[in-house]
Amino acid sequence: MVFMPYDWIPSPSDTTEQLHLWPHQSLPPKGYFRILLATAVLISLPLLPVLGTIVLWGLLPFLLLALFGLKWALDRNRLDHQVLEVLTLTPDSAQLQRYNPHGKPQSWQCNRHWATVQLHKSDGPVPNYVTLRGNGREVEIGAFLSEKERRMLFDDLNNSLRVT
Repeated sequence: MVFMPYDWIPSPSDTTEQLHLWPHQSLPPKGYFRILLATAVLISLPLLPVLGTIVLWGLLPFLLLALFGLKWALDRNRLDHQVLEVLTLTPDSAQLQRYNPHGKPQSWQCNRHWATVQLHKSDGPVPNYVTLRGNGREVEIGAFLSEKERRMLFDDLNNSLRVT
């Protein structure tokens, strides 16, 4: 089974479909803890020979700064990738909501019968760029996915929008 960073969520009614998309998180919480622990242990090793000397107090602030810098960078990366896109398809409408980590949610809505999905193989910001068009606007969907995943998303969306 291939893991995809998007999933069709079953709804209580048979008429509504919902697609959730999110960026791939390569570092799970357990790995996050292990990296910080391993870094703390490895940073502490050079301190062993200087225990009890004034040199320890000269080195300690820099080593702690490096450890907290790594923690800050990992936290910032995780926060920047907390994006969720939700596409809701009802018999009459298509609505896309994008929840950004640092801003207000963005939304797009149109009549489902007029909604089209397009695949821009090479003329988008990334290869296999997928957009939804309708109601006089064109919006991107799944730009954070890999090239292969965007191609699969295009096929899924094409099939879902055709079914009424």
